[in-house]
Amino acid sequence: MRPNSYNGKRVYNSRGSSNFGNSQGIQTLLRVLFFPILLLYLELVLHIYMKTNLSYLPIYLVFSLAAGFLFSAITLPFRRRLNGILVKVLAIFFPLIFSIEIIAKIILQSYYPFSTIGTAAGNRLTDYLGVIIPTVLSNIPLLLALFLPTILLFLFGRRFMGYERFDVRFAGLVLAAAIIFHVVGLGVIHLPWSGDITPKQLYQVDTNINDQVEQLGLWTMLRLDLKHIVFPPKANLDNDFSGLDTLGGGSSSTPDGSSSSGDISLEDPEPVIDTSPNVMDVDLFSIAQNAADDDIAWLANYFNNVTPTKKNEYTDMFEGYNVIQFVLEGFSGYAIDPELTPTLYKLANEGFVFNNYYTALHFTSTSNGECQTLLGLYPKDGTPITMTRTGELGTNCYFSLAQQLGREGYQVMGYHDNQDMYGRNASHTNLGYDWKYYTNGLQCEENADGTDRLWPQRDKYMVEVSIDEYINSDTPFHVYYLTVSGHTNYGWNRVANQYKDLVSDLPYSEKTQAYVAAAAIEVDRALEYLIQRLDEAGKLDKTLIIATGDHIPYCDVDVLEELTGKKFGSSDDLEYLKESNIDFDVYKNTLIMWSASMEEPVQVDKVCCQVDILPTVSNLLGLEYDSRMLSGSDILSDSEGLVIFTSRCWKSDKGFYNRFTQEFTPAPGVTMTAEEQESYVSAMKKLVGYKMDCTPLIIENDFYDYVFGTG
Repeated sequence: MRPNSYNGKRVYNSRGSSNFGNSQGIQTLLRVLFFPILLLYLELVLHIYMKTNLSYLPIYLVFSLAAGFLFSAITLPFRRRLNGILVKVLAIFFPLIFSIEIIAKIILQSYYPFSTIGTAAGNRLTDYLGVIIPTVLSNIPLLLALFLPTILLFLFGRRFMGYERFDVRFAGLVLAAAIIFHVVGLGVIHLPWSGDITPKQLYQVDTNINDQVEQLGLWTMLRLDLKHIVFPPKANLDNDFSGLDTLGGGSSSTPDGSSSSGDISLEDPEPVIDTSPNVMDVDLFSIAQNAADDDIAWLANYFNNVTPTKKNEYTDMFEGYNVIQFVLEGFSGYAIDPELTPTLYKLANEGFVFNNYYTALHFTSTSNGECQTLLGLYPKDGTPITMTRTGELGTNCYFSLAQQLGREGYQVMGYHDNQDMYGRNASHTNLGYDWKYYTNGLQCEENADGTDRLWPQRDKYMVEVSIDEYINSDTPFHVYYLTVSGHTNYGWNRVANQYKDLVSDLPYSEKTQAYVAAAAIEVDRALEYLIQRLDEAGKLDKTLIIATGDHIPYCDVDVLEELTGKKFGSSDDLEYLKESNIDFDVYKNTLIMWSASMEEPVQVDKVCCQVDILPTVSNLLGLEYDSRMLSGSDILSDSEGLVIFTSRCWKSDKGFYNRFTQEFTPAPGVTMTAEEQESYVSAMKKLVGYKMDCTPLIIENDFYDYVFGTG
């Protein structure tokens, strides 16, 4: 064993080992413990800042130590210079990742795993700079706290850590410590943790990203994401469908589909209403029995146990009508005003009036708002992003309006006054739309030299430049508009400035005034122009207009508190939409389903949400669809209403279930015995889980194509 000399101290090369002196022992200890301490420190900063449930600390403590010892082992056996570079690079990398994830959570209400990098790279992040920069600046103390160990490393690391080379056998001992702590962590997650969603469940899935971070830790969520990219997890399928047939509400029907409500007198002047189930001639039982794939069999079994919704007095009401559908960026019905937005007010109050409609945020911003509206399915809580994935795979979205109406011979068009975000060119073309956007068939307003579109675009302009492509069609048309004027951040931009004189006297902050201008008044003027042109073309009375927000203005929920004059929770809880502590009425919104042919409004008190739009419209148009195979339900049927929130809390016509407290609160006027309540909640929790979890199985296995075989 040959001693080397460095700064007057005796150190040892990789060919031997020795009892270290005090100075060398401290240096070795710091080298070995730096990354375990760093990762644990970062997890603690994140969890304390986000005010998560700290009872899960033992889990991410052990996993942080395991990961930390792994990276310590990696930085021990090389030459001093390379060791130093590795330590410094990793010391920058880890707090940078935690910083990015926290900023993403603040802005987009969700953490982002590594598997979303491709999608993020394909989107124009410059559109979010107006939000990103202020968010970063306002969180500088947090970012400094995250980088504090790194700063200390760069200041004192050379002196106290040395970065000397250690015998590979010593690095092996540190690696063994990493393995031991990892095994201990696996044991900890298998402890009998309470709750509807447990660490053991979360460790086996690639969904529930926010819950994974809270219970397992951010680094473990990211590690599992990388693992699942290479080794996709198998669906953990529960085949217990008992009790589902008791849900859904409404009177029962006989097996042949006829109503069991009794005979109708021949002298009854009222027309007979067809109340047969909205189902198709599909033998789901046979599919389940003969499917070679377990996922296909499970889906067929599940759908076969779902209570279908029934046809009703509104079936065929708009058969053969033109259909124009809007998904409105960042829209909230709280901004509708009879004077400022008279067209929105008219459409919201003179058609179908949905008094308990919600646009709950379900991950990935606008794209998954579209998923609910266009597919009638809840998006996957994780990657891949559901709508994007349909385009990548060419999945048959058999029940989308574009495909249903395309099969009926409709002209089907779609427009978005932005670039190709979230792979919409592939997904929306796959849906069946002749999809047009900036640089691909849709004229947008550009800067003076014509090199780039102006931001944000005016939604009225999008309607103006596109309407002549379909309004004179000899065949019925279905048009889908995805707007952008209401995009955060809210201020006196080029859209809001048009209406500044209309909103400047409102008793709100300038941000809220600008929100009303850009997200509501601009949409109102677009709809006003659309209705005027339809009327002039003689097609207004045969057109159904549908409009919903993609999500609430989740970056700026304080504007909703100003508009409503009520508090939805603490500022911190609302900033992160922490559903364990907020008033879910923050998600309440306005759904427009209107036609000039309606003689009077129809009031609907049922609880409903975005996934219910597709089956409701399908029934109104008299289209043949199978109500069992969608996660939403026809709002106008006699089925029970249901809204599932991001956290898997849920609200039905019978009450509200808080997943965090595991408590059910019956709705006003609803009485249940303890046994009835227990049975109802148990069955409903299963149904909620199945509705949320079936989507990736449908998409990845191309279930609709398997059933209908249309290619």
